[in-house]
Amino acid sequence: MKRPTYPFAAIVGQEDMKEALILNTINPLIGGVLIRGEKGTAKSTAVRALAGLLPDRRVVTGCPCGCDPERIGELCPSCQERLMQGELPSTVCAMKVVELPLSSTEDRVAGTLDIESAISTGKKRFEPGVLAKANGNILYVDEVNLLDDHIVDLLLDAAAMGVNYIEREGISYSHPSKFILVGTMNPEEGDLRPQLLDRFGLMVDVVSEKDEEMRTSIVQRRMEFEKNPEGFCKDYKEQNDEIRERILAARDILRGIEAGKDVVRAAVKISLHLGVDGHRADLTLIKAAEAYAALQGRKDVRPSDVTHVAKLVMPHRMRRNPFQDSSLDTGELEAWLKESFGTN
Repeated sequence: MKRPTYPFAAIVGQEDMKEALILNTINPLIGGVLIRGEKGTAKSTAVRALAGLLPDRRVVTGCPCGCDPERIGELCPSCQERLMQGELPSTVCAMKVVELPLSSTEDRVAGTLDIESAISTGKKRFEPGVLAKANGNILYVDEVNLLDDHIVDLLLDAAAMGVNYIEREGISYSHPSKFILVGTMNPEEGDLRPQLLDRFGLMVDVVSEKDEEMRTSIVQRRMEFEKNPEGFCKDYKEQNDEIRERILAARDILRGIEAGKDVVRAAVKISLHLGVDGHRADLTLIKAAEAYAALQGRKDVRPSDVTHVAKLVMPHRMRRNPFQDSSLDTGELEAWLKESFGTN
């Protein structure tokens, strides 16, 4: 019997981390989240708990890539063949958190092609990897900073394109691989290259709780969970369900949201003010602001939404020396934006 997962609603504090995860669940196009922090700060607990908030999804029955039957143009070769034969049965299943083992090789991540079978029969035989299992789900990489750079590049490329390409001995294969990438790491064990940091949509730095009351609540809840996991999860089921319903409602609202010129202008001005290179930050600011507005139950996105999410979007993209604090005072930023450009 599978052991119950610690409820998301029971996590004390770490509001930025929880918000970053929820925003990505509302809009996967934000680009995932990197959670940095010392050991024992609920990083892995929060990611695994997120599974209890995820909505159900429809997939093609028996497809190892979890293809969405409603997205005909994004089917894997196997599902395309089944569609041509006139059958594409589907079923409903829950989204899940797929974990990538630290020791994973490129073949384990991307999948493998049977070259001998392709040459002898003319048919491509594909053994799915982690990127196939992650399609439509959350891909969780613990200690992402300890992975080889080429594996991280592979994950980020698939996350950005929504497709996994495999090529061996001149034979190629591709399948959909749309997932929310979540990485956790302890900076004491080494950092990611700036080029890789920038590829994560959001980033959160987490630290252990210093408030005595909050810290006491953390310890007490953990002890209660370990003593009676089923009962503890039952106590927080209603709160977990409420968060899940907010996410589902926000997803519906997001479909009708379109950021106005004032929001785009605010995002661009913030990026220029903070000296951020490229345009990925501008786009991520807007996507995250839209998801945040939807989470608040609003269809109108405001410049203040942009400044609110800036604390998650900008710190890992800002130019700084190794000894400079990566935190961002969004209150100060919002005041500057309002004073300089007259935005609200």
